[in-house]
Amino acid sequence: MATDERPMDAVRRRELARRVLDGYPSGPDAPIQATAHALTKIDRAVALVLVEGVSDQIAVETAAVGRGRDLDAERVVVVPIGGAHAIGRFLTSVGPQLTRVRLGGLCDLAEVNIVRRGLAAAGIGAPRTHGDLAELGFFVCVDDLEDELIRALGVDGVEPILAAQGDLGSFRTMQGQPVWRDRRPEAQLRRFMGSGSRRKSRYARLLVEAAIARDVLPQPLDRLLASVGPHWRAHQ
Repeated sequence: MATDERPMDAVRRRELARRVLDGYPSGPDAPIQATAHALTKIDRAVALVLVEGVSDQIAVETAAVGRGRDLDAERVVVVPIGGAHAIGRFLTSVGPQLTRVRLGGLCDLAEVNIVRRGLAAAGIGAPRTHGDLAELGFFVCVDDLEDELIRALGVDGVEPILAAQGDLGSFRTMQGQPVWRDRRPEAQLRRFMGSGSRRKSRYARLLVEAAIARDVLPQPLDRLLASVGPHWRAHQ
């Protein structure tokens, strides 16, 4: 286990957090702003990547940069749709444009059936298995993307990232709470990073950067990028 960091003052922690999320909206309206901005790019898109929220968008876009990709130049648009339950409504709103774009996306295991129904209702295949979903460009995370990243890096790989952000002390405090004391460290980390949209978004970028550096990017994310990459377009 990583050793605890020396105390970091609150001002320094806030500055680090701000830097990590540079270029992305923040505050309570961040999800709405992120979706609205992505929608302005749809008309020129050749591929749409559908994700649940802003943290997933940040993860996909960070992974693309780490792989040397420029999604804007490639006209690949990552759209946070506001949860898996919104996929049917989103696909209906896009309408005829769906015939000229490659679709892709990530979904959590618990939402697989929602995504299947949404794709089928929009006339985009009738996926029954994870393999069927992958054929349509959608890849399933075991629990969610945070869980995939934590397992890929390992607890010993994640804790130094917490320390660098001044958050390891807060995490240790959470670990000591009765409700979390006997839980596995991976579950504790997932809960800690999911407690607040800003923290979740920050660590989406930081964990992906670490995974790229160690060449352990989770398979669903890696396969998603490949599915909307130059190799796919070269065969169109």
